Amino acid sequence: MYKKIMAAVDGSETAKQALAEADNIANTYGAALCIVHSIVLSVGGDLEGDKKIGEAILEQAKSSVTTSNIETRLLVSETGFGLIGITGAIAAAADDWEADLVVVGTANRRGLKRFFVGSVAEQLLTEVNASILLVRPQN
Repeated sequence: MYKKIMAAVDGSETAKQALAEADNIANTYGAALCIVHSIVLSVGGDLEGDKKIGEAILEQAKSSVTTSNIETRLLVSETGFGLIGITGAIAAAADDWEADLVVVGTANRRGLKRFFVGSVAEQLLTEVNASILLVRPQN
């Protein structure tokens, strides 16, 4: 059913749970797995420092999965800001890689936090041309 699964990670516990789910699905279907982490260029930001952190997150994620057909991608968005840049970079990577499924953790925010902060997972629903699996935090 799924041949190409993309998992977006940010180092959070929920992202780790989402990655475990993506790994399980990839192993079940013999699918390729692409792990992505997105950073956004910001005025006065430390791009090299952000890249090092991103690479470390990807390396840790890669070492935690058992899928044999795996790759990682550090996505750097030069357009947009905050969540919009991150979402756009993930959506573009999913399209470019022709992902069948995108797996992402959701922080499960409610009320004013959700209104003001938003959600990468929620924004991906409208931008990705693949199936999306949202993984909620487990308590």
